[in-house]
Amino acid sequence: MSSFNTIVSLEEARRVAIFGGTHGNEMSGVTLVNLWVKNGAEIQRKGVETKPFITNPKAVEKCARYVDTDLNRAFTPENLSAPQGDNQPYEVQRAQEINGIFGPKGSPDAYDVIFDLHNTTSNMGCTLILESSKDHFNLQMMNYIKKAIAPSSCLVLLNEHPLLKYSTSRSIAKHPVGLEVGPQPQGVLRSNIFEAMRVILKHALDFIELFNEGMEFPSCTVEVFRVLERIDYPRDANGNIIAMVHPNLQDCDWEPLNPGDPMFQTFDGKTIRFQGSGTVYPTFINEAAYYEKQQAFVTTRRESLVASSIRKV
Repeated sequence: MSSFNTIVSLEEARRVAIFGGTHGNEMSGVTLVNLWVKNGAEIQRKGVETKPFITNPKAVEKCARYVDTDLNRAFTPENLSAPQGDNQPYEVQRAQEINGIFGPKGSPDAYDVIFDLHNTTSNMGCTLILESSKDHFNLQMMNYIKKAIAPSSCLVLLNEHPLLKYSTSRSIAKHPVGLEVGPQPQGVLRSNIFEAMRVILKHALDFIELFNEGMEFPSCTVEVFRVLERIDYPRDANGNIIAMVHPNLQDCDWEPLNPGDPMFQTFDGKTIRFQGSGTVYPTFINEAAYYEKQQAFVTTRRESLVASSIRKV
């Protein structure tokens, strides 16, 4: 039976969290969540408990990405099951606390949906991050959002690569949703980026309310960009960067990169070309936070996923 003929019955999404400040210098999510903590009327929906939450308050206070270690990589089974105590890095302690409030991860008691709000310095526009191609609830939600904001664009990045997938703060939910909006410098608040994030959250919450009220969402096809590979900057024998993102590639997130296209430019002006076997679609190009992660950009493949029809049980 094809997915177009399958109806998936799912539990209502009654408990929803909105995380801001997972990275303390990504200001749209920090500002929106602080706003909603003071007055949450805008994010309330009938039959849904929506909890805005600052995930990394010490990093927010310092306006830094993190204090000891990246919170958005800290939700591993090892960290979550480690002995609790002050000898753990701050973000590991925080991951354990968050898992206790919104999880436990992988359990029936975990929150139904977590939206994790991020900014990027890359020219990515609005991007929804999907962690599983089998999550028909999230695929349907993302299709709903894309249609609701058209003709504005909102792309879907699928990260289920076994080696590149990481243990995000949102991963404790049954349906984790990342929202990445840019370009915006770290520590800066831009009104257009702030409003774009706010509008996407509005439509996402509208979708949840409609689903809970019994609306059936018919099968649909969703275009996604599947993560393929992490590309590092060229380096010398000592690990020092010896080239920059090429001007022809800079700010060209989601645009096709073909074999032979310029990719990097060395400090003495030489061009390093893409040697891949076929066309890819790069994103997170020259992201400031990823220099420490030895990543100049990630490559993706464009594909279509079929989301089954869904309705509540």
